[in-house]
Amino acid sequence: MAPTHLLLAALAASASALILPGTEKFARTVANLDITNRGYVRVDSEAPTVEHPRAAPVLEARALRKALDGALEDASWTRAVSVLGSTGSIGTQTLDFARARPDRFSVVALCAGSNYALLAEQVAEFKDQVKVVGISDASKLGLLKEALAANGATDGSSFEVVGGDDAATACATAREADVVVTGVVGCAGLVPTVAAIEAGKDIALANKETLIAGGPAILPLLEKHGVAMTPADSEHSAIFQALQGVPPGAMRKVILTASGGAFRDFDAEELMRKCLEEPEWVRAKATTHPNWDMGAKITVDSATMMNKGLEVIEAHYLFGADYDDIDVVVHPQSIVHSAIETQDNSVIAQLGWPDMRLPLLYSVAWPHRVRMPRDQWEPRFDLVKLGSMTFKGPDNDKYPCIGLAYAAGRVGGTMTGALNAANEQANEMFREGAFDYLDIPKAIEAAMENHKSDFIAKPSLQDIIDVDLWARQNVKDFADAKKKILA
Repeated sequence: MAPTHLLLAALAASASALILPGTEKFARTVANLDITNRGYVRVDSEAPTVEHPRAAPVLEARALRKALDGALEDASWTRAVSVLGSTGSIGTQTLDFARARPDRFSVVALCAGSNYALLAEQVAEFKDQVKVVGISDASKLGLLKEALAANGATDGSSFEVVGGDDAATACATAREADVVVTGVVGCAGLVPTVAAIEAGKDIALANKETLIAGGPAILPLLEKHGVAMTPADSEHSAIFQALQGVPPGAMRKVILTASGGAFRDFDAEELMRKCLEEPEWVRAKATTHPNWDMGAKITVDSATMMNKGLEVIEAHYLFGADYDDIDVVVHPQSIVHSAIETQDNSVIAQLGWPDMRLPLLYSVAWPHRVRMPRDQWEPRFDLVKLGSMTFKGPDNDKYPCIGLAYAAGRVGGTMTGALNAANEQANEMFREGAFDYLDIPKAIEAAMENHKSDFIAKPSLQDIIDVDLWARQNVKDFADAKKKILA
């Protein structure tokens, strides 16, 4: 058998040859771009901060006014919420808020993928508020209607029930909704999010593809329709919270913290040896997070630190930070959820026990701070109980996925969507046993190289969806090439 390093080199070269036909829409700088694992270079200089368009309502005069006006609203303020992905973790936590504070939150639309039984229970609970109900799996529409009747949800209630491809969009554009929680996974969340923006609904962003893949198409729509997009994940919420009251031009740097994932205590050489000698041990380790129990996909992304690379791209689109002004810092305790540095060298951070409910609540309630019943929340944060925290820079040799994300982000356009889709496919195939751990960055890098031939700098929504599908197939082709080499 060939030495492993030669095998990986041959595999990468073979996969790079799998370029599918495409149009000549790329700029010379993209065609000649060296997509390597060295895309992350920490930059500390006195160069002027470069600002870009941003999705989040911060760092602009009108955003400051909107936050102030909202915070000074009459005490009777309320939010009517549409929940996309209501049966998932984001959706069920959103409904927890509505239960705990019905004086603040009402639920006017609910949409699920296929879990008709839980959806029917949710509709029955909020039947006096709900106006639109959706289930994206059209084959479950009949079962949903039966379950609604069995749960008494249709007694004296008046709401529309929609199934299939239009279900999420119908819920996202419900007339009564003030804010839409986008808890839908994958590019399936793009179309309803666009529809919600065009309908003038604020967005509590829990679907990462909206900006990572769709940023070039989404930002102009937010500007056109004057819609607020508030982040629901902990890192970007921390940045968003730290930026409240910060005037235009005052942010110098974004500091994204990372747990470090399953391999944070291994050096690059030791991890490489484990990958070569004990690949199944590595697979088991990569699917187990050292801090908490998460979904399988995000756990592997945490192990490769691609999750942080994707968050770098999202931070760029949310806050208008240049990639040279976004740092990644490994913080194993996950207490500092992220921070910003201002032009006067002040660093403003958001701290707390790890709890996804806080950023989700703030994304829906912004700019308000909502007090929750004590039994609905984690114990209050205590610095004395915490004791100490540690920080270190990421090992770029151990985490090549971070560099790939920076490289894709700097290119922009459809390259970030290609990166994201290739990662999702490679991650899935790794978990299924079709890939080894080292194949993940190799497959992503090959997809990025191949995508140069049909890169689009200013894509439409359909372009973004097409690239997503193409990148997934490219990774499958990579796997087929590997099989042929090993045969």
